[in-house]
Amino acid sequence: MKKIIVTGGAGFIGSHVVRRFVKNYPAYHIINLDRLTYAGNLANLKDIEDEPNYEFIKGDIVDVEFINKLFADEQPDAVIHLAAESHVDRSITNPLDFVLTNVVGTVNLLNTARQVWQGKYNKTRFYHVSTDEVYGSLGETGMFTEETAYDPHSPYSASKASSDHFVRAYHDTYGLDTVISNCSNNYGSYHFPEKLIPLAINNIKRNKPVPVYGKGENIRDWLWVEDHARAIDLIFHKAKPGSTYNIGGHNEWKNIDLINLLCHILDNKLDRTPGESAALITFVTDRAGHDLRYAIDAGKLKNELGWVPSITFEEGLEKTVDWYLNNEEWLNDVTSGHYQQYYNDQYNNR
Repeated sequence: MKKIIVTGGAGFIGSHVVRRFVKNYPAYHIINLDRLTYAGNLANLKDIEDEPNYEFIKGDIVDVEFINKLFADEQPDAVIHLAAESHVDRSITNPLDFVLTNVVGTVNLLNTARQVWQGKYNKTRFYHVSTDEVYGSLGETGMFTEETAYDPHSPYSASKASSDHFVRAYHDTYGLDTVISNCSNNYGSYHFPEKLIPLAINNIKRNKPVPVYGKGENIRDWLWVEDHARAIDLIFHKAKPGSTYNIGGHNEWKNIDLINLLCHILDNKLDRTPGESAALITFVTDRAGHDLRYAIDAGKLKNELGWVPSITFEEGLEKTVDWYLNNEEWLNDVTSGHYQQYYNDQYNNR
């Protein structure tokens, strides 16, 4: 049995990765390690919480003693590391939180893995999940490749760039089997509603203003989260030690065009007059250091491992809108904060 620790497994992307591995690999033992901060929600995994090959452990990757004991007790064969502070606005307000979790936490995991896996690096793997934001900002043309120089512009992207460098350094210095993937913006179910798409869906549904930075000219490459989880699965099992892959949807959208499409979809689904939802769009002062454009070249992943997105953006967005409209209880629990109290109490009473 392969034992895998998935850090940040109660978060948005992490919960999709945990679910995929639990369902697709019944011979694996999947340990979901999460601190249950505001972005961690065990309700994201309610459908698999009783599966025999799934286990949740609450803990903080910044706590060295805890991480050392966890590895000693569990003797994992692999780590898929997704735990991270990830919201750019929060990084501007509290950059040190991002340094601690994203840099110090990653190095703690690497150090412990190096010590516990000594002599069996060829039978273990440390998979670090990162972001395309480490590459900085693009102009009107060009795409990020695995060879693009790092040029982070926010405390968030700087912390992720630093953690990427540490992961590569542990491969080059100690021979640890590491792989890294850098992904574009994700969207889909269980996304915390401070991010653009779920925030817009929730506000449109409630007839509240939909904030858009600047003039909405910023461009992002969007990928359905389940396609990201599928790519992580493939890279984890097939990538060569020390390799890096970019994951993206070849799917660029200006923020304002994306919001207008969401408004059109929701007008239809909520039986509103065309244009009614778009009237909620409110332009707000642009974010400091706001990168203009991200675009991922995922050709290496396609050519070497055969991965391509499974659905179009329009299909994925329809699925996403339907999910939020059909899961009002989840959304209400998250926006009210009730989810934190309920699941923390449930865990602490076990």
